[in-house]
Amino acid sequence: MDTIEQFNEHVMPTYGRYDVVIEKGQEHTAVDENGKEYIDFGSGIGTNSLGFCDEEWVKAVCEQAHKVQHTSNYYYTKVQADFAKKLCETTGYSKMFFGNSGAEANECAIKLARKYSFDKYGKEAERNIIITLVNSFHGRTIATLSATGQDVFHNYFFPFVPGFVNVKANDIEDLKRVLSENENRVCAVMFECIQGEGGVIALEKSFIEAIFQECEKRDILTICDEVQTGVGRTGKFLACENFGVKPDIVTLAKGLAGGIPIGVCLADEKCKDVLTKGTHGSTFGGNPLACAGGIAVLDKVADEKFLDEVVQKGYHIWQRLINDPEVTGISGLGLMMGISFKTKKAADVCKACLDNGLLVLTAKEKLRFLPPLNITYEEIDRGLDILEKILAQ
Repeated sequence: MDTIEQFNEHVMPTYGRYDVVIEKGQEHTAVDENGKEYIDFGSGIGTNSLGFCDEEWVKAVCEQAHKVQHTSNYYYTKVQADFAKKLCETTGYSKMFFGNSGAEANECAIKLARKYSFDKYGKEAERNIIITLVNSFHGRTIATLSATGQDVFHNYFFPFVPGFVNVKANDIEDLKRVLSENENRVCAVMFECIQGEGGVIALEKSFIEAIFQECEKRDILTICDEVQTGVGRTGKFLACENFGVKPDIVTLAKGLAGGIPIGVCLADEKCKDVLTKGTHGSTFGGNPLACAGGIAVLDKVADEKFLDEVVQKGYHIWQRLINDPEVTGISGLGLMMGISFKTKKAADVCKACLDNGLLVLTAKEKLRFLPPLNITYEEIDRGLDILEKILAQ
């Protein structure tokens, strides 16, 4: 029995997988079990922020593995304290909660927002509605699916969690209407600066500014889901920096620990002490290996020169592709990009890229790029050469 047959016999079929078995990787190249190499423009859906087996990252994780791989959150570890300090200083936030995924980080944000209003206005006020955006994606737990503003996900698992209302992205009047219809019932507005799973669609600056203006009037918290956009992906450490705003709560995951499961919910001064002893928890949250990997990521990604390079690499890709006769548009920021085509289907292009040694992703009808942030220009050009040949066929 080969690897794929063995896998399919024992693992639930919750993913549409390609018939490729990745055996190993080095820097920005993956190698399958047959020895075929692939340039990586997907980084594990934005998770391998420093590529495969970055030398300093491997050293940090291995050194930690030789010390302690897990305690419990009844105790303290220095690596957790060091990572928390470094991340708070990097982002300008006051405190954080450690989880293991983007969905967990968003669950924490939901609980934090509802408890903030519960504590301040009382249970009787029923101030618990969270506004999210049409076409958003916030995770696959029941609560985060309920928050997700896409009907395609709202099936099978009834009943969904109440208390979420959607508004149209970039529609300020719709935002004001929903806020007015739910006056004194809304505790938070939750949004992604760029809707990744929704098609790599950036929000308009004026709309984000309107969210903050309307929320400030009503003591409504702002939650920015930076699970995919954060950790330097857009050329700023947090994507919200591109829009000149600082939300009350920010969630991070994916690339934060360089490939080890992690999720973080960051809170500002107003929200930092809302979650108290016994109100939330996570067995593996703040795992020492993840924290060690996270410090190695921050040591590189938080550097301004590194972030400037992310912007320049994104612009380089844009310049290469924007005049391709098959390309009708490029969306996103930094190294989070969505490519639209004139006649070709993104899924077909994705499969052809795989066959020709390039790992890419899709998002709705677009081809999606989330390459490692430290990918080289030479590797970018090799990957784009493959794509351009496919588009020309």
